[in-house]
Amino acid sequence: MRSSNIAGQYGLWLLVAVLNLTIAGCGASTADSSNAGGTSGKEKVGHFPMRSEGPKTLDPVRGSTQYDNLCCGQIIDTLVQYKYLKRPFELEPLLLTEMPTTEDDLTWKFTLRDDVYFHDSTCFPGGKGRKLVSSDVFYSWKRMSDSTIGSKCWWLMRDTVVGFDEYREQQLKKVEGKPGEHFDYFADVEGFKVVNDQEFTVTLKKPSARFLWVLAMFQTGIIPHEGLETFGSRFGLHPVGTGPYTLSEGDWEFGLKMILRRNPNFRDEFFPEEHMPEDEAHGLHLGAGKKLPILDRINVTFIEQDQPMWLHFRAEDFDYGQVPDENMPQVFSKRSVEGKRTIVMKQIWRDQGIRYQPVPLMDFIFIGFNMEDELVGGNSEKNTKLRQAISSALDWDERNQTFYFGLNVVYDGVIPPLLEGHPPDGQSDASFRGPNLERARQLMAEAGYPNGEGLPVIDYFVSQGSNNREQSEMLKRQLAAIGVRVKCNLVDFPTLMQTVDDRKAAIFSFAWGSDYPDGENNLALFYGPNESPGSNHFNFKNTEYDKMYEQIVGMQPSPERTKLYERMQDILLQNCPYIGSMARTRHFVIHERMKYFKPVETFHNWYKYVDVE
Repeated sequence: MRSSNIAGQYGLWLLVAVLNLTIAGCGASTADSSNAGGTSGKEKVGHFPMRSEGPKTLDPVRGSTQYDNLCCGQIIDTLVQYKYLKRPFELEPLLLTEMPTTEDDLTWKFTLRDDVYFHDSTCFPGGKGRKLVSSDVFYSWKRMSDSTIGSKCWWLMRDTVVGFDEYREQQLKKVEGKPGEHFDYFADVEGFKVVNDQEFTVTLKKPSARFLWVLAMFQTGIIPHEGLETFGSRFGLHPVGTGPYTLSEGDWEFGLKMILRRNPNFRDEFFPEEHMPEDEAHGLHLGAGKKLPILDRINVTFIEQDQPMWLHFRAEDFDYGQVPDENMPQVFSKRSVEGKRTIVMKQIWRDQGIRYQPVPLMDFIFIGFNMEDELVGGNSEKNTKLRQAISSALDWDERNQTFYFGLNVVYDGVIPPLLEGHPPDGQSDASFRGPNLERARQLMAEAGYPNGEGLPVIDYFVSQGSNNREQSEMLKRQLAAIGVRVKCNLVDFPTLMQTVDDRKAAIFSFAWGSDYPDGENNLALFYGPNESPGSNHFNFKNTEYDKMYEQIVGMQPSPERTKLYERMQDILLQNCPYIGSMARTRHFVIHERMKYFKPVETFHNWYKYVDVE
């Protein structure tokens, strides 16, 4: 409580004396006349923070983080998108004239809009962007299968489209050990059929409940072949798409900022009329009919540490922000409504014209084991009991109370709250979730490490942002109670993910936000063929689990599918390839000058909808 008061009293002094940095256009603050609105004839500019060091690539098939997603989604469009204001989430056409149609759940028909053009770029003759055509879609998707360029998203298409797996296998054989050979993105795939420049079909191997959701993910974004032919491996620095914003040479400074500029040739797209009743309280419905994008320029500033981001928000350098966990008592008061804990923003903040918007996340926060590690991995009884012991020793409720104001949801399994398959009351009898030190010590002895004797120090990797250093110290203390010693390695997020992808981290931790609102997405994290560098960062392999996963992919929501979800989670809880789980709520705060902003983290192409006056 004391530290947050200090931050409140001396925030502005710290800005001058400590931070004293010039960030992407923030020096102008609210006095920046470019925010004055369209009547002045000057640019409308948004100043947005990103709580990270920023993306590492804007090549959709090579990106994998939400930061890659957030920036890429403004530049490169997907075929479909989420409805901006609709909850629960629904999809709508983006580059299509209507949602894909099918008569048998296998062959899907698509029709592209006739007014979509790629950005003007030097990759095109005369620098003028050409019209989007059907073959661009298949060209973009075939790159998902190319592991030679570092694609991280093949798991989204594996065993889905007729002939796609065979195409990948043939192309990999062609290039393996042959310098100069490369994937042929123009080669035929049986399930991809171009009807004409605007129409095409995709034939699936079997019905897939997730197929349309995947088409809204940034990894399936559509790019022109000319961009790859011109920029090659540097395409991720020179992205060309059909989106509302463009990225110019020199407008991306790694780790610092990115400037996005309105696409002057953007098609006719308008703010939606459909909205939820609660949106009217914040005037979100008043944007209906406005031509998109609304802002002329968006300055995105990358800030890894929460406190600088928070202080810049308070100085009105950013249009919105997120309240750091340590500042929660400063901003909110706790309340209990019908036995449930909640919070309300204090009047002093509301008087400043600041709006609060909580966003519960489809969140899976975990501590993972590399199942290929000799010490903590594998399916031997010894190593399984060690993982169960470590799980039993950790106290997620203490972590929640200490670092998250007690507002996170602690739960068993891998499917977050609000999704089918989440266990009743968040609890499962199969779980080894702690704290249960008596059970943990017994399991340590059964694993052959009584009181930790003979157990080497275990390497633990986590990103260095937020309060992860303090959380790591808590983890060390809790595990020390059963004799487990841990070396904490705090690294930047890209290094963390590379270490995990290279299978060099024995234990690691980060959060997975569901790509779409179906628990199948989280269960895919443990499907054997998705092993690193795919989404199965745990390198977990279990024959029974894999067979059930292959079954649920083709199933529509039903009680039968839910039972399979439950059985699959029981297998995970018993084998302990991970420890957890916890789901967060993002606490967005928004200055009154920012209009039509409905915070969301399930999808990321929302920049085009917001206004700053």
